Amino acid sequence: MNGTALLQYVAAPGTRANLFACMLAVLAGIVLMGAPCAGVQAKISSVAADTQIGPGDKKALGSMLVRAARSPATSVAAAEPQKSLYERLGGVYPIAVVVDDFIERLLVDDTLNANPAIRAARERVPKQGLKFHVTALVCQVTGGPCTYTGRDMKSSHAHLNISEKEWEEMLADFRKTLDQFKVPAAEQRELVTIVNSTKPDIVASESASKQ
Repeated sequence: MNGTALLQYVAAPGTRANLFACMLAVLAGIVLMGAPCAGVQAKISSVAADTQIGPGDKKALGSMLVRAARSPATSVAAAEPQKSLYERLGGVYPIAVVVDDFIERLLVDDTLNANPAIRAARERVPKQGLKFHVTALVCQVTGGPCTYTGRDMKSSHAHLNISEKEWEEMLADFRKTLDQFKVPAAEQRELVTIVNSTKPDIVASESASKQ
């Protein structure tokens, strides 16, 4: 008997994925008990017991193993899951440090302080509480385990009459903080996108700002 039966088994889609998983486990020095290795090994042993594999069959089997390793199914299985933005930022402690610096910049920004409503709010709200809520909010929206318990963006900013100019000044301060802590460009873009998503709820309409 030739090696056709064994080659047909190895070529089956389900076998390719299991066989590749076994190959990875062996390379990593892992001994797997049960599926997929045990099932693959038992089947190959059963077929091989009644099979005489010639040089041509061995070459074909080798080619199949290479194709299995390159197949989409096995490539997906080997791919690592994408980390959340929260994880890529380093977790809540680095986020808290960045927020602390950012809030301190806002507090001394002359453009923002020229707005009487903003200045009055700063005199009324302790900066420590503001930092706490902003840290929790950033942690939550980037995929972390925190829960933001503060007010929504619209109701908490409606009375401040924040203008487009003040919004751009805030973004400039935010980018300075991100640059200072060397936050990577990709993560910066994601953070700025998140911040910009709140703009409609924070920046006052042109008619409202004139009232």
